[in-house]
Amino acid sequence: MNIYERKSKWKWYLGIAGFIVLLISMLYTNYLADQLSKGEETKVKLYVNALNELSKREDADAEGIGDDTDFLTEDLTAQLNTINLLDDVPVILVGETGKIDSGLNFGEEKDTDIEFLKKELEKIKKLGLAPIDGPGGYADKIYYKNTQLLTLLQYFPLLQFLLLAGFVAIGYLGFSSSRRAEQNQVWVGMAKETAHQLGTPISAIMGWIDHLKDMYGSDEYMLDVVSELQKDTGRLELIADRFSKIGSEPKMEPINIYDELESMRAYMQRRAARRIEFDFPDPATEAKMVDINPPLFNWVLENLLRNALDAMEGKGKISAKVYEEKNYVCIDISDTGKGIPASKFKTVFKPGYSTKKRGWGLGLSLAKRIIETYHSGRIFVSKSVANEQTTFTIKLPVNHHVRGATAN
Repeated sequence: MNIYERKSKWKWYLGIAGFIVLLISMLYTNYLADQLSKGEETKVKLYVNALNELSKREDADAEGIGDDTDFLTEDLTAQLNTINLLDDVPVILVGETGKIDSGLNFGEEKDTDIEFLKKELEKIKKLGLAPIDGPGGYADKIYYKNTQLLTLLQYFPLLQFLLLAGFVAIGYLGFSSSRRAEQNQVWVGMAKETAHQLGTPISAIMGWIDHLKDMYGSDEYMLDVVSELQKDTGRLELIADRFSKIGSEPKMEPINIYDELESMRAYMQRRAARRIEFDFPDPATEAKMVDINPPLFNWVLENLLRNALDAMEGKGKISAKVYEEKNYVCIDISDTGKGIPASKFKTVFKPGYSTKKRGWGLGLSLAKRIIETYHSGRIFVSKSVANEQTTFTIKLPVNHHVRGATAN
């Protein structure tokens, strides 16, 4: 199991753990809200009973049955105290005809505002809160809604989720930014150190080449050997130059993309198996100019072509296509190799990811950095069918200035 498979599994584990914590929190909060809701319903029922007792008392007084005994006074006080308990539950009293009589606990002015109470009653009915039968003397039906405390408690899981998600997002962005900065420092440091280390042996080899020329200047065989040594030394100088440019602001030049593709095709075809076919655009095609740094951009093409050769194992076809899409010049590099699973389209650009036994997994990562960081473009896997075709697409901004100047 490589590092990216482990990373993916840890993401799932953390996601599941977070979901379980959130689920437990929501269930517990809903339990509390349900208990509070039942308590409010009990309050309203006690309120109805108190009104019913007061209604009976008024009826008794009207008939001259009641007297001012201590028992009745204590009983009446108990009912009033019960009514006073309902000091936070919003209530709407509705008469037998369905007409709103009054409200309670909406606010001093709103309790008598019939239009406001009508709107609140509609909201209560939409929520599906069933009314409680009231005493006929005061109200036929009593509707009530949740208190502000219960409403806040019901929304608490959502608030908790948003806060937790925000905290995780900020933490993730912070750690990702710090990690990327650290990775960049490592990239730059390793690249420049590699260029520095290559410089000394290259200089020495060049000195030995000059020495061989002086010693065997008349020997044609030795001159051929020296010529090949010079080519290889030039290649080493190019590699050192590429590494030295990592972390620095590269110099961009307006270049015809067809010329660059043809140059890289010629170089790679000499090093490919005979059964590998190259199908690249004609370099005589009308020029498409892009701003690139040739050593770095050729490094990208070389990585893509080497990967294609490895994927085809000595037999197949590598093709290139150039076209324009909005403000970009697009280059498709395709091969008929093994293919890449859709789930790995992004992973192949991660440092350290490789399907080769001896691969370091840095080629495509470097290619992505060169194209996106230094050339303001994009590189991605646009298509892959197993054992049929895999296509990498590079998008580079069009050099409008040069194109216009050429047209003139």
